[in-house]
Amino acid sequence: MKYQNNFLVPHKPAPLFTPANILNEDVCLPAAVIKKSALDNNIQWMQRYADTRGVSLAPHGKTTMTPWIFLQQQQAGAWAIGVGSAWQASVAMASGIQRVLMVNQLVGKANMQLISELKNQYPQVDYLCCVDSIDNAHALSAFFASKNQTLDILLELGVPGGRCGCRTAEQARALAEAISHLPALRLRGLELYEGVLHGDNPQPKVEALLREAAALACQLERYVEGEFILTGAGSVWYDVVCNVWLETEKPTNCRIVIRPGCYITHDAGIYLEAQDAIVARDRTACDLGGDLVSALELVAMVQSVPEPSRAIVNFGKRDSAFDAGLPQPIAHYRAGKLREMAAKSIETTGIMDQHAMLKLTPESDVKVGDILVFSTSHPCLTFDKWKALLLIDDSYNVLETLETAF
Repeated sequence: MKYQNNFLVPHKPAPLFTPANILNEDVCLPAAVIKKSALDNNIQWMQRYADTRGVSLAPHGKTTMTPWIFLQQQQAGAWAIGVGSAWQASVAMASGIQRVLMVNQLVGKANMQLISELKNQYPQVDYLCCVDSIDNAHALSAFFASKNQTLDILLELGVPGGRCGCRTAEQARALAEAISHLPALRLRGLELYEGVLHGDNPQPKVEALLREAAALACQLERYVEGEFILTGAGSVWYDVVCNVWLETEKPTNCRIVIRPGCYITHDAGIYLEAQDAIVARDRTACDLGGDLVSALELVAMVQSVPEPSRAIVNFGKRDSAFDAGLPQPIAHYRAGKLREMAAKSIETTGIMDQHAMLKLTPESDVKVGDILVFSTSHPCLTFDKWKALLLIDDSYNVLETLETAF
């Protein structure tokens, strides 16, 4: 059967009245919403942090895959937008992003063809990807040489048991030497992702990896013409990356690039804990003024109260991340009015595809048709469940519909 895109509404959080206010039930719920004031705060805070430390910021765009947000980050001063695949790179370029840092390997003929066509369509865009094996380097060299194009690459350093990346400095040096003799490839620097290191106290291991990377960068400097890009740092260790690399010997003409992603909307879970730890240990983050705040919320309706101590809300695994803790209610509205909500009086205890189960205390006073606002943890896995999110003001007026490109 041929699929037809002739829907009455294009997205599941559809505003059906103009102007639309979520608390007035003008929007089909559930809806994932972003508070503009909080989003603006987070974009500016992280850019100020990078500028204050004297490093470049390349936010990881795979968190949101939202072109409108990419552009806000670029306009605020982001040096690049990070992506994880050729498809994501195409979205960033089509959005108007001027430098795309694909922190992943480019493999497969079709993916290479896509990047080749993007380089022709957007010749002004600086595109880089990662390499960690001679086999991949040979394949990339042969393909892009046949297209009379030059592919800019970063050598990736990894850790045993981790994700991609050369496992030793010796392997990395040998790969850099081999790349220097291959046509169509231009080595631009070194990349790593320290977030694969875990344990009760991973910071010493993170610092050791960063020092190893800085020493390796000095050894690879002779293979790089001009600026040497040294990049790492997800949303948990960006302060440590800055501290170690800024204080460690590195290539003379070195650009340090940090790549946090989840800061864009922050959260009320694992990234709140990570940011609290950063502010506690890092003077710059502490003295910068302000902080990251949670910008992403899930707004849903109570659809059933089948028992006095139990309510069912109309969102589920298809709408929200649940891998790092269940979404928890932070506000309770009835007929557009905010109601008092005692701590732990309403608690999410379970989630299914389209239902969330709440435990109620006697004082909660939850009724069918009430609106509940939920905070979430790990924003990446909420964003990718929505074709569109709603940008709202602090009064829940809908300002704009932000389309995603997952």
